[in-house]
Amino acid sequence: MARYRTKPCEIEALLFEDSDESVCSIMEFTNGNFAPYGTLEHYEYAVVKTLEGNMRAELGDYIIRGLRGEYYPCKPDVFHKKYEAVE
Repeated sequence: MARYRTKPCEIEALLFEDSDESVCSIMEFTNGNFAPYGTLEHYEYAVVKTLEGNMRAELGDYIIRGLRGEYYPCKPDVFHKKYEAVE
């Protein structure tokens, strides 16, 4: 069996937090491909339009713009294992 490793690449991402500022930033970042759900006081989850269809994003997930301009949610533990901040 052959083994492979991911090539270095840079992505852009925002953290989905329970605030209007976070939600507005992500909606602008994704060009409207992000729909939050919850009450007026508390966001519970969101739906992100991806290349594979709609995906659910939970609070604390990162919303990523990939290499082809696609958007998708990523769990924080996976995000921190795979990505590091670029200076």
